[in-house]
Amino acid sequence: MKAAAQEAFGQLIDIMNDLREKCPWDKKQTIQSLRQQSIEELYELADAISDEDWKGIKEELGDLFLHLLFYAKIGQEQGQFSLDEVLKGINEKLIRRHPHVYGEVKLENAEDVKRNWEQIKLQEGKKSVLSGVPKSLPATVKAMRLQEKAKQVGFEWDNREQVWEKVEEEMQELKDAVAGGNQDQVEDEFGDVVFSLINYARFLQVDAEHALARTNQKFINRFTQMEELAREKGLELKDMNLEEMDALWNEIKAKKSSS
Repeated sequence: MKAAAQEAFGQLIDIMNDLREKCPWDKKQTIQSLRQQSIEELYELADAISDEDWKGIKEELGDLFLHLLFYAKIGQEQGQFSLDEVLKGINEKLIRRHPHVYGEVKLENAEDVKRNWEQIKLQEGKKSVLSGVPKSLPATVKAMRLQEKAKQVGFEWDNREQVWEKVEEEMQELKDAVAGGNQDQVEDEFGDVVFSLINYARFLQVDAEHALARTNQKFINRFTQMEELAREKGLELKDMNLEEMDALWNEIKAKKSSS
């Protein structure tokens, strides 16, 4: 299996070299032009994972491998680094950050591993435990990562009841801000409510980003079903009032519950 993977990886490297030399589109690409496409490919992988679409996951992983080789190829052309250096770099980092596997360090569980990982990063010269969280991460994912990293140095509530108390505190502050009419303060307090709810999700062992993605998809499914049901009844949503649409919505929910 290892030999087959190495052979296939080698072929992909050869294909990348051919495309860069012979294809007009591939020849003109830069790290800047590839950036957005890479982000889109990653989101397509995220969609496949959410759907547990293993065929899709396999395909999207292939697309990402191609993008990774593309960046490595451009890096080599620019005299910045080679693919060998990229692979050696990650190999060395993984060995260095897993002393419980490649050294004598004894760690008991996954939490100990994550805590030790962050300490090693600080020893490597990182100035903050929060460093390394990308600026452009989606806000929900970024909040989760920030909270997880802060947890590794003990900045964490003891139990979920305490976290819920914080949620309620932030909700009251939002209500007060709304009553005060200061829009900037409203936005600030709303952000605090969302951040505290994401924190609560962690204590429930819920992936907040995935949970919201599921809710978004559920809304899409129900809304499109509502549009179809309205058409079956000879109606259009734009001509209906909220009470009439809510009745359709509840009809769809009832069908879902009974199925």
